[in-house]
Amino acid sequence: MKGDLHLLTARDSVQAIVGGSLSSEALVEACLKRISETDGTLKAWAHLDENSALEQAREMDRVRRTGRATGLLHGVPVGLKDIIDTANVPCRRGSALFDNRVPDKSATVADRLIEAGAVIMGKTKTTELAFVHPTDTTNPHDPLRSPGGSSSGSAAAVAANQVPLAIGSQTGGSVIRPASFCGIYGFKPSRGMISRAGVLQTSTTLDHLGTFGRTLEDAALLVNAISGYDPQDDASLPRPRPDFLGGALAETQIEPAIAWLDFPFHDLMASDTREGMEAVLEALGDRVERLPVADTLADLAEVHITIHEYEFCHHLAEPLAASWNKLSHTLQPVVERGRTISDAQYQDALEVRRSAFLFFAQLYNDFDAIIEPSATGEAPLISSGETGDPIFCRLASFVGLPSLTLPILVGENELPIGVQLIGGREEDSRLLRTASRVQNVLKEAD
Repeated sequence: MKGDLHLLTARDSVQAIVGGSLSSEALVEACLKRISETDGTLKAWAHLDENSALEQAREMDRVRRTGRATGLLHGVPVGLKDIIDTANVPCRRGSALFDNRVPDKSATVADRLIEAGAVIMGKTKTTELAFVHPTDTTNPHDPLRSPGGSSSGSAAAVAANQVPLAIGSQTGGSVIRPASFCGIYGFKPSRGMISRAGVLQTSTTLDHLGTFGRTLEDAALLVNAISGYDPQDDASLPRPRPDFLGGALAETQIEPAIAWLDFPFHDLMASDTREGMEAVLEALGDRVERLPVADTLADLAEVHITIHEYEFCHHLAEPLAASWNKLSHTLQPVVERGRTISDAQYQDALEVRRSAFLFFAQLYNDFDAIIEPSATGEAPLISSGETGDPIFCRLASFVGLPSLTLPILVGENELPIGVQLIGGREEDSRLLRTASRVQNVLKEAD
């Protein structure tokens, strides 16, 4: 196994490191070797500090040898999206506006990684200001394809076996869609589960952090390690968290109740996505109930855009005004459009969001999850200048619901397409149990 250490899951790595059959240093060396072999094409990393990573690994090995407490992610390499601050490490946020930015304080999530014994390898690339303009990261399955945005580097690094775990963010679809395109697991917990303090704020209402892993259990384990109450984040939930990993590991035989909502934007699905989703729904059988969608519910995606663009322009007003010419021609018109949104339109959008809370709270009295595709289809070509349409991810981001993507489908070009499950607010463990059961059902149906 020595030559294949970079293929280990995070859970297996922790078990081996804590048990003494593997050193963190050896694992980190294997991941660094994999990065050196593949990142010339993949371009997943904005900042990689090999010496720091090896020093952290050696310290975790010393901690274990001396009998001290070990953490949930002891010695495991993790990548951080380049909008998450770590002290004395460049955090460029994918933008020339922040070319020389080196924060002196770490984000809460970075501190929690350290507490969990993780090895922070560096910063993975993001689209410009975690929004629409692509970075140069490529898709591990096809270098001519996009890995998705905005958590491009995080998803690509995990899919390419450069690291077992990475952290991204989602305001629209920036965890679920890249995970879908790259053929891995992406998990965005309920709003408020993971602190956003020390993370670039693009929309205080919609911003979430999420995780990437090559197994459902790994993605859940990482959330266990980094979630928790933080008074620095006004959205942080001041109460205990569920056991995310326990939900993913649950071996329940209880059949889930799943809703398929017939949104009008389902016609945006590519033909292979539509055929794949129909096959999934058929395999799940009477576990799925198809429900019509009222016009007001169908409009939520547009209301999401109103909030996102309004808040983006307000949160970043100063740097956007000071360095307008440093913005891409992709982002400039988006900002100009956002600046035309009135305060009244914004408040109306927030009121719609509050109403949506009530609707979905009632829906989840009867259902364990909503099922959707994770993206419209396979990853788009990089030459298109697009990172993919987040339309199927906006619902979960808009209402703050937990969502995850399972790498189940394969498109006509043999590229991955994910199947998304969306759970009830703060019912993350229930969602993970449902996902585990759905996976098992679909495997049995093959």
